[in-house]
Amino acid sequence: MNMQDFAPLMFGGLIVIMLIGFPVAFSLSALGLLCGFIAIEMGWFPAAFMANLPFNVFGILSNELLLAIPFFTLMGSILEKCGLAEDMLDSMGQLFGPTRGGLGYSVIIVGFILGAITGTVAGQVIAMAMISLPVMMRYGYNMRYATGVLAASGTITQLVPPSLVLVVMADQLGQPVGDMYKGAWGPSILQVLIFALYTFLLTRIRPADLPGVPASARTLDGWALWKKCLRGIIPSAILIFAVLGSMGGLPGINTAIATPTEAGAMGAVGAFILAALHRRLSWPMIKEGMTGTMRITAMVVFILIGSRVFSLVFQGVDGAVWIEHLLTGLPGGQTGFLIVVNIFIFFLAFFLDFFEIAFIILPMLGPVAEKMGINMIWFGVLLCVNMQTSFMHPPFGFALFYLRGISDTLFKNGAIPVKVESKDIYLGAIPWVLLQLLLVVIVIFAPQTVTVFLDKKVKIDVDKVQIDMPAQEENNASAEDEQKTVDELFRNAAGPGTATAPASAPDSGQK
Repeated sequence: MNMQDFAPLMFGGLIVIMLIGFPVAFSLSALGLLCGFIAIEMGWFPAAFMANLPFNVFGILSNELLLAIPFFTLMGSILEKCGLAEDMLDSMGQLFGPTRGGLGYSVIIVGFILGAITGTVAGQVIAMAMISLPVMMRYGYNMRYATGVLAASGTITQLVPPSLVLVVMADQLGQPVGDMYKGAWGPSILQVLIFALYTFLLTRIRPADLPGVPASARTLDGWALWKKCLRGIIPSAILIFAVLGSMGGLPGINTAIATPTEAGAMGAVGAFILAALHRRLSWPMIKEGMTGTMRITAMVVFILIGSRVFSLVFQGVDGAVWIEHLLTGLPGGQTGFLIVVNIFIFFLAFFLDFFEIAFIILPMLGPVAEKMGINMIWFGVLLCVNMQTSFMHPPFGFALFYLRGISDTLFKNGAIPVKVESKDIYLGAIPWVLLQLLLVVIVIFAPQTVTVFLDKKVKIDVDKVQIDMPAQEENNASAEDEQKTVDELFRNAAGPGTATAPASAPDSGQK
């Protein structure tokens, strides 16, 4: 066997171990070390090459950007337990409810707002299902639409800043987090509009499936209702502006006054303040939030270490060269490359978490995309749009699992009259997955959806650069003035009556 054939075998082994189901961080490390020993035994690289591994691991643990992950995770964990979701869903549901499909609109809008401040799919899907699913069933909403919109609106959080996925993407692609956030705003807003348009079309095609809630069902009206809506929206908007604006992650803000880590710490403090304002701040809630943050952070670090072990050996056997030759030879140039990569990511998302895809696959694809001249912010946001679907894929989507679990709990508690069938959950998710894929297509063929909010780079034409030098006479005059000043200083320092040394000795003719 030669080294050129070993890289494809390593990649095939990577796919196999990820499909087995054993924790990917440890199986990836084991595969990397095994392949490293084989490569050393075959003489493809010396044993000293593996001495780089401790330095790589230390580089991971000393990466300050990754400190933003526990801060943003803690912020989301606290916010999902502070009652903000309940208040916003209740007020938005009463505001839009009388409109046909109004409960669907309220779920989509609240999902977008919560996604911008929590960043956690699980808590968002569970909270919205607990509140909205009983109401939707009570007023006769189609079951498949109800389950689909609840799951899809929860997955928006993966795309809306300050998403953890975007932080990881920025780190792996070597791009500023603020620019990655700015690039994600266009697709995020477009995603909400696509979901709302789909809901509007259903109200026209099948109006009986999305009825309006009777106005008599409102418990609030007039200014009291608007006051409750603004009570949830205004603090959320302030927190979003403070966190994202401080790191330059909002359109129109070109200066960052805080690093992502500092912005995440500020967001965590803001989450505690919001929880205190809602009178939900308690030690059990803080303990639960910290425990969840610790688990996610540990998972991310171990996946990073495992992927670094594998990638070190993969680079050593020229795996990056094999990937580059494989992908750059695709027909269609940049568009062909993006289509193939997104199809590949879409099917991997059936089985892998977005962290695993970002840490394992992205380092292989990023250098190839950069060599092809693809804007890396566009590339990262595009893959983030695609990875939304990982939570919605039947039958492995985590959002569907969360919805399945909470619907069973609601039925056992008597909150809903009938049990939600798994068939309705899975079939209800398919149209929303197609809508997410529609957004992927739009972003591929219209990169302006990502780049429209990015800072415009100043291009300098070196052929037109002109350097103006001062005239020779001006230089001579300036030199004479400087010499006179020096002579004057020397005369003052020597004192009156003292001979002044000549500015320059006469030329003796010696060189």
